[in-house]
Order: sequence, then structure tokens, then C-alpha cells
Amino acid sequence: MNKNLVNVFVWLIFPILILATACSDHSSGKATVEVRLTDAPASYQEVNIDIQDLQFHSEDGDPKSGWQSLSIRKGVYNLLKLSNGLDTLLGTTTLPPGKISQVRLILGDKNSIRTNDQTAALSTPSAQQSGLKIQLHTQLVDGITYKILLDFDAARSIVATGSGKYNLKPVIRSVVEAESGAIKGIVIPASSQPVVYAITGVDSVSAYANATGNFLVRGLAAGNYGLVIVPKPGFHQVQKENVAVTVGKVTDVGSITVN
Repeated sequence: MNKNLVNVFVWLIFPILILATACSDHSSGKATVEVRLTDAPASYQEVNIDIQDLQFHSEDGDPKSGWQSLSIRKGVYNLLKLSNGLDTLLGTTTLPPGKISQVRLILGDKNSIRTNDQTAALSTPSAQQSGLKIQLHTQLVDGITYKILLDFDAARSIVATGSGKYNLKPVIRSVVEAESGAIKGIVIPASSQPVVYAITGVDSVSAYANATGNFLVRGLAAGNYGLVIVPKPGFHQVQKENVAVTVGKVTDVGSITVN
């Protein structure tokens, strides 16, 4: 990392950031979760699923009421367009660190199948009433971004009942992958009110330390970063080189003192 370039970069944009986001605190105690839908191939022309809601349940939440809805792109999805490595984003949310036990998929009544150039409705009574519960049992870590892939097995989920009628009994597998890493630490003294930059190449991600000096720079790809601590006027900038970031982990740089 070129230190002269870093100095120019942070001192040019720091006053603008202070004016725009002086009260911002990026160590908010949240993990970012994005949910994507994919499918295994099936021998139909279309398998259309009407997705209306997606809900998470924490490990220690109330079994009946402890569900949190995710803002998703509601609508009908043709699963057969999402096979062979393709997927689509249903929605993104932030959740408190801790264990999430299940995700529940709520379907509407516009589910259908197309085969032999004929379209038929898919009967899904249980899904419409209580939702499809999919086991996760995943530990979320503050500052990490996760991808939850819902792998909908269309071939195993369709049951022919005769006379051209079909039932939908969904078979869905969940895959949870960490997508990023993070850097945390504490700046002393907290009164220096620093902004912290994690820099690699020409890219940078920033975060503000909170009232106690703690900071968390989230959403980082794996690699080595230069960490630049830019305090308010009256204190000196500090740089820390070669901070390693690993996907799924939070790198703790400990205490950093500015004078």
C-alpha cells in the first residue's frame, strides 16, 4: 500500500464523511444474510412456485411466535430456470449474532406445473397454512455476510395423483456459506472519534468507532489489508499493515493508540 496515496485519500474525503455521517456507527452488532433460490433439474417444462414470505427463527426464540419476516421479492418463480448452477436473490436482511435454527417459506396459491404442453395447478394445502420449515442451525457472527442457498428439488417435490392432478410436497435442502470477513478492534482514546479504513489495492471500506472506541469493518473479501485510523483534528493518523482477513472470521487487531 502506498502510504502517501493513503494519506491524500483519507484527508481529502474525511471532512466530507464527518459532515455526512458524524453519528454513524458501523459496529451495530448485526450479521448480513442474503437468501437465494436454486433448483435441481427436473423432467418438466415448468415448475412455478408462488413465494409470498420468508421467515427466520432464532435458536432460543419462542417456537410459535419467534419468527422474523424477510423483505423479499414476492412472486412466481419458475424453478427450472434456476438449475445447473443458476440461482436468484430472494432478499437480504441483517440479523443479530447468534444461532438461527430454521427458515420458513410461505407459498401463495399460484403454484403450477407444465408438462406435455399442459399446465396444471399444484395443490399445496400445508404450505399455504403454516409454511415450509427448513432446518439451518447456523451460528451468525457479527460483521460477517452469509449466503443461504435454498436448493428446491423440483423432481422429488412433485407428486402425480392421477387424472392430470399434482401435489406439491416440497423437498428443499439448505446450504449456508459465509461470504465475507471483518476486522475489529478498539481505538484509544475513544475521544479521538476516528474513522477506520481497510484498504486493499485501490478499494477501501470504512467504519466509525463507537463511543467506547470499538470499531468493526465488515463485508471484506479475503486478503491482506492496510488499516488506516484517521482521528479528529488534534490527533495523529495511524496505519497498520498486512491485516489478514479470512472469509467467515473476524480478525481482531486489539487496541490501537493514537496520540
